[in-house]
Amino acid sequence: MAPAYRYNSGFGNTFESEALPGALPVGRNSPQKVAYGLYAEQLSGTAFTVPRHDQKRSWLYRIRPSVCHKPFTRIPSEKLVRSFSVVSDEDKATECASTPNQLRWSPIPLPAANPAAATDRVDFVRGMHTVAGAGGASSRSGIAIHVYASNADMVDTAFYNSDGDFLIVPQHGRLDIQTEFGFLDVAPGEIVVIQRGIRFSVKLPDGPSRGYILEIYDRHFELPDLGPIGANGLANPRDFLSPVAAYEDRDGIEYTIINKFQSYLFATTQSHSPFDIVAWHGNYVPYKYDLSRFNTINTVSFDHPDPSIFTVLTAKSSVPGVALADFVIFPPRWMVGENTFRPPYYHRNCMSEYMGLISGGYDAKQGGFVPGGASLHSMMTAHGPDRATFDKASTETLAPIKLRPDGLAFMFETNQMLSVAKSALKSDRTGPVGEALQEDYYLCWQGLGKYFDPNNINAGPVAPKQ
Repeated sequence: MAPAYRYNSGFGNTFESEALPGALPVGRNSPQKVAYGLYAEQLSGTAFTVPRHDQKRSWLYRIRPSVCHKPFTRIPSEKLVRSFSVVSDEDKATECASTPNQLRWSPIPLPAANPAAATDRVDFVRGMHTVAGAGGASSRSGIAIHVYASNADMVDTAFYNSDGDFLIVPQHGRLDIQTEFGFLDVAPGEIVVIQRGIRFSVKLPDGPSRGYILEIYDRHFELPDLGPIGANGLANPRDFLSPVAAYEDRDGIEYTIINKFQSYLFATTQSHSPFDIVAWHGNYVPYKYDLSRFNTINTVSFDHPDPSIFTVLTAKSSVPGVALADFVIFPPRWMVGENTFRPPYYHRNCMSEYMGLISGGYDAKQGGFVPGGASLHSMMTAHGPDRATFDKASTETLAPIKLRPDGLAFMFETNQMLSVAKSALKSDRTGPVGEALQEDYYLCWQGLGKYFDPNNINAGPVAPKQ
């Protein structure tokens, strides 16, 4: 049973929350003495001088300031890619490779439940590994895509990311997340965004967990503009939930803080819990969202709509209308288009598309793309329905149908040209987590037939006889 956490409701709101009455200063941020003997600390997610509508910051009132820790030291981080540059195929030090091929992966195996040996315990941080990316954290440009598979709680350990914001998509197993701002319970079918610099710890109440992570190095996620859709539709702001203050007063312990900095991991220890914030106010706050509340907009006449109509969150680039990263979902929905090829059309795109499957199936593939798996169709790489899907969709009776009632697919779409981690290009599960590249993925299109007949205007696939 999910814990009965309380939440603040709304996207991008300025909230205030206190776990003890009167802990928040009134009319000021930094009084000479804070109530209850607390310290005031500001967490800034944007530069001080950005326009007001872009300003992201929160004031935290905590038992000790977060500066109270020992020096950081490097710890192993071989599963995380530090550089997405590809010098040459012969450069053995290069972590990534360039490929225009269509790529598809089988699901990452879940680590064993209830591991007895400490070496078999894989918490959320140890379970992360990079699949692809572009740009870099040091220049604050680009993105990274990671997956995770974990079987152990983070015990007296917290993590924060100096490189960018995390959008986490659980596919199997809930995440019980303790943040500096309070608690979030995130189940498959929901997402959570934890911004740069916010400390958090993950427990696994359902046992082993698996999922996907989109990391953006620049800006923050926003709701997409609705344009002619009007005031309502897609993800509604009221459905985004942020935590309420819940502090932890623990002393005399050895608490580990892990920091991701330029894609390296560093660790330090301190003698108290980092989750000691008694009150806070601001708009730089982690949040979660239930994807079942997405108000899908779809065609009611003809033609297949562009996937941009399914955008939940976007991170804008410097070019108007072009996203650094979009988070797009393909939820259950009615299909009613008349005289329409209803699956996604064959396509070459000026964006790169990484897709994952949370549950059920996907309407462009009859097989091979399964929950927990993923695919990558890079910039200008052709993709589209497999042969079985094309033949069926070209000949079936076009009655209204509820598409994939149990299905939920998503896409990370980006304007970046992605390099792929070399560990993700293995097909024998010898990578750091055991990902398996499906080397025969290309075969799903090889059987597409030639139906052209200059003497028959009605040429094309024919429905099989019943």
